[in-house]
Amino acid sequence: MKTELDSLATALYVKTDDLLKGSPQFGPWRPAVGIAPQLSDAELVTLAMMQAMLGFTSEARWLRYARSHLRHLFPYLPKQPGYNKRLRKAAGLLRRVTRRLAADTSVWSDDVWIVDSTPVECGRSRETVKRSDLAGWAEYGYCASHSRFFWGLRLHLVCTLQGLPIAFALTGAKADERETLLDLLAAEPELVTARPGQTLIGDKNYFGRGFEHELAEQDIRLLRPARKGEPERPGAPLFRPLRQVIESVNETFKGQLDLEQHRGRTPGGVIARVMQRILALTAAIWHNDHTGQPVLRSLTAYDH
Repeated sequence: MKTELDSLATALYVKTDDLLKGSPQFGPWRPAVGIAPQLSDAELVTLAMMQAMLGFTSEARWLRYARSHLRHLFPYLPKQPGYNKRLRKAAGLLRRVTRRLAADTSVWSDDVWIVDSTPVECGRSRETVKRSDLAGWAEYGYCASHSRFFWGLRLHLVCTLQGLPIAFALTGAKADERETLLDLLAAEPELVTARPGQTLIGDKNYFGRGFEHELAEQDIRLLRPARKGEPERPGAPLFRPLRQVIESVNETFKGQLDLEQHRGRTPGGVIARVMQRILALTAAIWHNDHTGQPVLRSLTAYDH
């Protein structure tokens, strides 16, 4: 719906512009003396979100579309090389805007989180693996839910039951999910201290006495299915329906936001493109929350 997408874009632009006016250090660094960019940082963030929302995996095709259909929102549009360079430099700004939007929703303070990881494939041919700038970060891994091996990364995501991203990280495909989760919580301790008695729901991979002890020390209660040979654990009847929540979030990233068609070829490129998609999902939930619409994980209301 064009009207709804324009409304979302305008709201995101205003929110980002206000953030940068109050905290200009959040924007990408540029010399104090020089030519100001014709596309502002707030416009860049909005343009990046709309690209992910509308499903354009090619930056060249996206800019051609924007020139034909979005001139009423963006009087100036850069060429593809300039857009790509600025987008990679703005990854930190995308992350800050995403957090600001998430914290400005009614579901940010939910006392139940769900954690999981999903593959981010980065190549299939052996030549790609040998020549890729991602070598050393991307690696071979196995996706149990799809029974396949892949070469790439993993997106680790902590979200609310409404699908709102709380914390996330990109790691190599073989990274331990438990260690990554603990690192996420250690990097932002205020996420936990502000929510005493938080409940965290994970799958069977989030196991171990030491791991559960570390969570308990942070006042986090872990719920997960029992592994083979274990007695039934508390909350077992809830796992199947709640598991569908995280699967729905992953499907939004892959089916509607084309996560695995990101086309990133460098670490900076992959990070920026994944951040675009996390921003798009967060922005849709934030906008629905503020306009009184259902906080849905589906983005179909904003499709063109």
